[in-house]
Amino acid sequence: MDQAQLELQLKVWKELAISKQVLMRGAAEALKLDPNCSHDELKEALENVLKKIAAAEATVAETREQAKQQVATLEQKLMAAAKAQKTAETRAAELQKTLENTTQAIAVERASTANELKKLKQALADKEKEIKAINTALSDTPENVLKKMNALKKERRAEADLRKQEEATANALRADKRKLEQQLADIKKNVTSLVKQHRDLHETSLKLHELATAAKDSKKKKDVPSVPELDEKLLESIEQDESADTKKK
Repeated sequence: MDQAQLELQLKVWKELAISKQVLMRGAAEALKLDPNCSHDELKEALENVLKKIAAAEATVAETREQAKQQVATLEQKLMAAAKAQKTAETRAAELQKTLENTTQAIAVERASTANELKKLKQALADKEKEIKAINTALSDTPENVLKKMNALKKERRAEADLRKQEEATANALRADKRKLEQQLADIKKNVTSLVKQHRDLHETSLKLHELATAAKDSKKKKDVPSVPELDEKLLESIEQDESADTKKK
């Protein structure tokens, strides 16, 4: 190695030493140490600073986590408060509706009470009139009271006689009705029998007419009268009426 290289290396080492010394002085001043402190003292001070920085970072992280938890708690509280507010508003609306309904019911009840009171006043007035009439009657003379009682007895006796007459008339009408119903039943029974006899007679007449028309004497054929047709509708209506009466019984 030549002289120039040695001088260059020495110069570089010298500059590095100076830079290191300046750096150590700056660090010592920043750490508030003696600029001429030893390397160990500076190292110890730096380690303490690093520990403080690490502790500060841990404290910041812990504080940040606590703040995050507090924010989450506050958010939950805000949500709960909003929910409670909504519930309170709903409850307030329900109470308002209940109040309106109650007010309306009270108004209806007042109107009903006023109407009932009016009726009671009218009834009281009527009772007062009745009491007044009774008092007037009681204040009458004994002769007039006796006359009125006799007149009342006559009216009641007349009413009783009238009821008896009405009952007797009703009984007589019921008896007449039963007789008429029995007579009508007998007539219907006889009519039914007559219908049967009429059918039998018509059937016999037809047979006789057939025999007469079958005779050989042409002169006799001309003299044989025709048999009238049977009124089936009339006979059936009579039989149906009798059948309906039988079912009713």
